[in-house]
Amino acid sequence: MRNILLALLLITGPAVLAQKEFKLPKYEKFRLKNGLTVYLMEQHEVPLINVSSVFDAGSIHDGDRYGLANLTADALLFGTQKYTKAQIEEITDFAGASLSTYAGKDYSGLSASFTVKDQDKIFDIIQQILVYPVFDEAEFNKHKQRTILELTQQKESPRRVIGSYFNAFVFKNFPYANPEGGVQSTVEKVSQGDVKAFYKSNYTTGRGAIAVVGDFKTAEMKKRLTTLFSNWKTAESRMYKRIAPDLNFEKSRVLLVNKDDARETTFYIGGKGIDYNSADYIPVMVVNTVLGDRFTSWLNDALRVNSGLTYGAGSRFNRYKYAGTFMISTFTKNETTIPAVDMALQVLDSLHTYGLNEEILASAKAYVKADFPPQYESADALAGLLSEMFVYGFDENFINTFQVKVDGLTTVQAKEIIAQYFPKDKLQFVFIGKASEIKNQVAKYGDVTEKQLKTEGF
Repeated sequence: MRNILLALLLITGPAVLAQKEFKLPKYEKFRLKNGLTVYLMEQHEVPLINVSSVFDAGSIHDGDRYGLANLTADALLFGTQKYTKAQIEEITDFAGASLSTYAGKDYSGLSASFTVKDQDKIFDIIQQILVYPVFDEAEFNKHKQRTILELTQQKESPRRVIGSYFNAFVFKNFPYANPEGGVQSTVEKVSQGDVKAFYKSNYTTGRGAIAVVGDFKTAEMKKRLTTLFSNWKTAESRMYKRIAPDLNFEKSRVLLVNKDDARETTFYIGGKGIDYNSADYIPVMVVNTVLGDRFTSWLNDALRVNSGLTYGAGSRFNRYKYAGTFMISTFTKNETTIPAVDMALQVLDSLHTYGLNEEILASAKAYVKADFPPQYESADALAGLLSEMFVYGFDENFINTFQVKVDGLTTVQAKEIIAQYFPKDKLQFVFIGKASEIKNQVAKYGDVTEKQLKTEGF
C-alpha cells in the first residue's frame, strides 16, 4: 500500500511546482508557547499527511561517543509510556503508514507519512515518540549489538566506509570528522543512560520544529498540534558557538587504507566545498552537472564510457551547516588505479582550462531545470524542505529564485565558479585497496599516510 501511495504522490504532485512556475507553495509558520516551531502547508491532491520533525541533535554533539546521536534517534522507536515497540510497529504497518527516525551530522529527526483517515492514531504515536520515549533497555541492548555487528560488516565494503575515512581525513579535529554511525569501541560504551541524557539535552523545543504537509485544514491542524505539543516541557536550549573548520590545505595528501584481499581500488579525490547556505550553490550545481553529476558527465564519459576503467564515476558537493566538501569518486581494478586517477585529474584540469561553452552550459541548465523541481513535488519532500529551512536558516527564496539563478548563469560566471569552488591543486586523496600493489604508485600524489581497514576507527 505504501508503494501505491508513493506512486500517487509522484503522479499527482502539486502543479504549482511545475517547471514554468517553480515557486514554493504557500505555508504558515508559527511558534508554540514552549518554543517549538511549526510549519503547515496544505496539499489536497491526495488524502495523505506527511510529517517531518527536526531537532538540534545531530552527531556534531556526540563528543567522544561516536554514534550516540544515531543510537538515540533509533531508540526513540523502542517504546513510549503508552506504546511498546511492537505496538508502534503493528499500528503503523496495519495503517500502511511509514514512520522512521534518523540522525545526521547537523540534526536528528522523525519523518512519517499516513492517510488522513489514520491521522488520529498516527499523530498520537508521533507525540508519544517525541515527548514520552522510554528507551526500553532490553530493546536498546539488542539494537546496540546489531549495530556493532553492522559496523564490523561495513568494513568489508570499501564503498560504504570510504566517506567516513574521507571526512576524518579532511575535517581533522572538527566534529564532522566523526563517523555518524560510530565505531565499535564507542558504540560499546554507550548505555541506555547516555541515550536518555542525550535526548534530554538535545531534543529541546527551543531548537526543534515540526512540519506538516498534506490534506488538512490549516486551522484544524494548528489546533491539533497545539493540543499535542504545547505542554511539552524540555530543557533549555543550548546555544553553541562553533568556528568553521579550515579546509584550505597547505599541500596534497594521500590516505591509503589497506585491504589485503582487495581486487579493486575505491578512491575519493577532493577538498574544500561549500556550506549549506552558500549563495553560489545553484551555479555550483549547474557546473557540477557537467563535471560529474549525470550519466553523460565528463567524468563518467572519460572513465566509464570511453575507457572502460570503471562502471561509474562522478563528483559531488556534500554540504553541512559549517562547511562542506567536494569530491570525485569512483573505483577500478588494482592494476588500473593510476590510469583512473590520472584520467580523473585530467578531466578536472580540463574544466579549469576550457570552462563551459554556450552549448554545454545550455545543456546543463536544461538538465538541472528538469531534474531539480521534481525533488520537491511530493508532499513528503516539501515537509523535509520546510524542516531544512528551520535547521539551516534559509527561506523560500532558495526555491523561488532557482530558475532565475540557473537562467542567469553565463559562461564567464561559470568560469569564475570553477576557479573558486572546484579545487585543482592541494587535493586530498583517499584510497581503499591493496596497499602492496599501489602504495609506491600513489605516492606521486602527495605525502602518504597508511591505515589498515580492519583496525578500529577511521
